[in-house]
Amino acid sequence: TDGSEATSLRHRPLRPPPTIHSLTTFEYFEDLLNPTVTSSDEEAEAGDSEGGSSITQAEVTGVVRKLLGGKAPGVDEIRPEYLKSLDVVGLSWLTRLCSIAWQSGTVPLDWQTGVVVPLFKKGDRRVCSNYRGITLLSLPGKVYSRVLERRIRPIVEPRIQEEQCGFRPGRGTLDQLYTLHRVFEGSWEFAQPVHMCFVDLEKAFDRVPRGALWGVLREYGVRGPLLRAVRSLYDHSRSLVRIAGSKSDLFPVRVGLRQGCPMSPVLFITFMDRISRRSQGPEGVRFGNLRISSLLFADDVVLLASSNQDLQRALGRFAAECEAAGMRISTSKSEAMVLH
Repeated sequence: TDGSEATSLRHRPLRPPPTIHSLTTFEYFEDLLNPTVTSSDEEAEAGDSEGGSSITQAEVTGVVRKLLGGKAPGVDEIRPEYLKSLDVVGLSWLTRLCSIAWQSGTVPLDWQTGVVVPLFKKGDRRVCSNYRGITLLSLPGKVYSRVLERRIRPIVEPRIQEEQCGFRPGRGTLDQLYTLHRVFEGSWEFAQPVHMCFVDLEKAFDRVPRGALWGVLREYGVRGPLLRAVRSLYDHSRSLVRIAGSKSDLFPVRVGLRQGCPMSPVLFITFMDRISRRSQGPEGVRFGNLRISSLLFADDVVLLASSNQDLQRALGRFAAECEAAGMRISTSKSEAMVLH
């Protein structure tokens, strides 16, 4: 699962083969989007009174100009081309709508509604788990979400550790590969073994407990009207499944981050940073004054240690923090490696 823009469906067939049973598929995605997680009492405290400026037309216009064309619409059937064609008057109305949402702490239900479209991966077409669901969200709602994301990021970015390179401007997988390469070089140079565990988190985006997330955001400085605005997009979060011309009934989605929402990536790395910080210990690999104990790229985690015992301790702490936060490690997909 990622937090990227909804994939264009223009060249992908939406009509599934007649062998898939619509009712079964609807039920499958309802269960998939509502996994059972450990409950958390960690809620953001009510009564935050920190101020926040209203939504400006410059913010909304800046987001609309960067919308990509050719994207599939959400439940309201509003396409990006329509928003991009708005004149100054139209943009002022869209800004007014976002401002009302900000000031009231509530958003239209369409902005909280996702349309899940199953796309076949491989295998038996009659098996629901062989389909990947992509969620299409309201475009005006995504404009509002992007405005919020641009306000959140400057607050949380300085607090997130350097070890995290996922969903951060100017960083990517090459940064982590380069770091691992230097670790390997140091291992050879100093004749020091490196023990690594590549940790896979099970359905990481879909399992984030929202109550815990609000508490983490508040801890990282997202408070007052901004936190209220974020929560408003989740207050009555719901989805329906669309297969060809058929639509399921709406069902609530109570767990996890919203797929396709511009805010989800920064919310996720903030949540993961809290887990990473709480699980840190004295372990790691040392080369001179440099110590590295973990590397993260969104939900991809590598734990590093100089001995098997240290790695076991680090993994135990990380697993405990994941469990406490409502996350789950996939033992079948996690692997250990030793470099002598």
